[in-house]
Amino acid sequence: MNIKKIGFIGIGVMGSSMAKHLQDAGFELGIYTRTKAKAQALIEKGMKWYDTPAALAAEADAIISMVGYPQDVEEVYLGEQGVLSTKVGGYIVDMTTSSPILARKIYEAAKAKGIASLDAPVSGGDLGARNATLAIMVGGDEEAFQALLPVFQAMGKTINYFGPAGSGQYTKMANQIAIAAGMMAVAESLVYAQKMGLDTQKVLETIETGAAGSWSLSNLGRRMLAGDDKPGFYIKHFIKDMRIAIETAHEAGLVLPGLEKAKELYDQLAAKGMENKGTQAIIQWYLNK
Repeated sequence: MNIKKIGFIGIGVMGSSMAKHLQDAGFELGIYTRTKAKAQALIEKGMKWYDTPAALAAEADAIISMVGYPQDVEEVYLGEQGVLSTKVGGYIVDMTTSSPILARKIYEAAKAKGIASLDAPVSGGDLGARNATLAIMVGGDEEAFQALLPVFQAMGKTINYFGPAGSGQYTKMANQIAIAAGMMAVAESLVYAQKMGLDTQKVLETIETGAAGSWSLSNLGRRMLAGDDKPGFYIKHFIKDMRIAIETAHEAGLVLPGLEKAKELYDQLAAKGMENKGTQAIIQWYLNK
């Protein structure tokens, strides 16, 4: 199937940039948001707004979703006015970080309608979305992955297929587990350097070139030092991801103490009203102790 028109659902911090890249790559874009006013900037770029996921799906060759929570994903695809209430044939791609179990449920519901379903969560945050350098982790049928590859290439740089439905979500959980303890380490390192009277900017510039170097240190560490807690990725969404990772780890008989400690600290920040801050705001936990 030749993919010409893409329906994009969810145009928040990351989704908006991703939709723009698809349009720039030559795809025709339709969009859905709960509130039309939030879509105005994209409407002005020539994207057509639809008032339900079903209405959008009826006219699109492929649907991409990038929403907040598993319950939002379920509503988008399986709800009364959801994508699968109307769409027959074509492709659906959920790029939300969501439940692997839900990914398999949607895959089966889509398959019954002759629709190819992929779970394709991403990593790279707002910077990766803006620069089209996202890492994209895909689960589902490999034939569908190959068909959607030009779509993924418009939004990301590292694009890999991992296996059956749910595999993309499991891979994203591995990613989030690596980030969780790493975010604590970045904050602890910078607070330690400050407490010892060092030039924290110079410390960061030095240690990022050695074995301590990481994306989180170089990008989010700088935001920490600048006092910039604007969300590239929301604390509330990171907590959701960590909860899914912990639940699936427990199902597999795994105990992951680093992940569980990170969630504990982020839960405390959320309880203080910081759930809409960026994940780099974890440094506040240390600074305010």
